[in-house]
Amino acid sequence: METNIAKYLSKVLEIPSEAVSQCGSMYTLKHVAKGEMLLQAGEICKHTYFVEAGLLRMYSIDRAGKEHIIQFAPETWLISDRSSLYFNEKSNYYIDATEDSQVLALSPDFFSNLKVQFPGTITSNDLLLQKHIRGLQNRINSLLAETAQERYLNFIKMYPNIMQRVPQWMVASYLGITPESLSRVRKEIVNKKS
Repeated sequence: METNIAKYLSKVLEIPSEAVSQCGSMYTLKHVAKGEMLLQAGEICKHTYFVEAGLLRMYSIDRAGKEHIIQFAPETWLISDRSSLYFNEKSNYYIDATEDSQVLALSPDFFSNLKVQFPGTITSNDLLLQKHIRGLQNRINSLLAETAQERYLNFIKMYPNIMQRVPQWMVASYLGITPESLSRVRKEIVNKKS
């Protein structure tokens, strides 16, 4: 059975399928229990994580002790604190598993090594980076300019099955609203459809 990383490497990064097995030496498989930390604030991030199976999240905690979820990472997603990883800065974020997960720990030079071994991946890598930047810009704009209902509808498009996998307070944290506000938003949407 083909793994998610093999599909990602061959379909997304366009590495020839016969060469995908060579990439196995460039990452380490980790089994992560629900609640287990992969990164804590104050540490230097050492890896980008590819989610083979399971679900991770990245979040910060403000001075009042409130969590702010920055990103969820379900299967086939990448997650990392890029500032810490690439600029050797102490992280402001936590990354943990919201369910038992299998992740691949990719070294900071994973993508540059791919470019050297498989020069055809340069265009694919650049496009992925640009999509990542676009996603971050859209997320910032969403938090600044959209209503809670618009943010919720965009969340469902981006993460179609997350609502069944995490508690409602985590979704509310990602959206920047209270769980009570999220309940109201969901009721309003249901009432509009009725």
